[in-house]
Amino acid sequence: MTTLVETRTQIAARASTQYFYFYMALSCTAVALLGFAPTYWLPMAARTFKSNPIVHIHGLVFFCWTLFFCFQTWLAASGRIANHRSTGMIGISFATAMTIFGALVSINLMKTAAALGLKDEGIAFAIVPLSGILFFAVVFSLSIAAVRRPEQHKRLMLLAAISLLDAAVARWFLTFLAPPGPPGPPPVAVTLLPALVAYLLLVAAIVFDWRTRGRPHPVYMFGGAALIAVKVLNLPISASSWWHSFAGGILALAQ
Repeated sequence: MTTLVETRTQIAARASTQYFYFYMALSCTAVALLGFAPTYWLPMAARTFKSNPIVHIHGLVFFCWTLFFCFQTWLAASGRIANHRSTGMIGISFATAMTIFGALVSINLMKTAAALGLKDEGIAFAIVPLSGILFFAVVFSLSIAAVRRPEQHKRLMLLAAISLLDAAVARWFLTFLAPPGPPGPPPVAVTLLPALVAYLLLVAAIVFDWRTRGRPHPVYMFGGAALIAVKVLNLPISASSWWHSFAGGILALAQ
């Protein structure tokens, strides 16, 4: 009887470990859905949200990628590795589209800010979405390069997914904590706290590694440090003259 109980416990523990990344993908999707609910999904449902079509395409591509990420992690967790790999090209196509439309939306934000007379503020804030999509693109590319090393691949994919969530969390901060005033890009400094809240999912992954393998994987340690460094460096970069020259040049070409 004792042996049977131990066997069942081991099976349950193995199943929990096996589906961890699927549960994390579901968590990322929930954060994305709930995060954008007050500023995008609910206004869209009420037909009160008006924006450039680029914004809608961007939102559709990004949210479809989170759903696809859930599907891929479910395939891997349920042992359908061949299917997981055969549909991987869809994920690469999504990531490519996300990088393109992420950059286009960043440019659109600068144009909108300039139209409101807030050109410098828009250029300064552009470092936030542009650095975020660049980080995602780099980590996603590394995950594809590590596709034959599943321990690295799955952690890099999770890191890439988590890196996108600060925008969703920030929508709740802007909805409930932003001071009243005219519309416009927020200061870069206010994006740091929502990012740290979003990155708590990375802390959960590190804790899971600690419990199951005795130490965090280097992907989380180095990747997480890089993720936080990017957010912190956004502050001085956004105020630098070379960034305003570079991003201002992009804005000039787009107008």
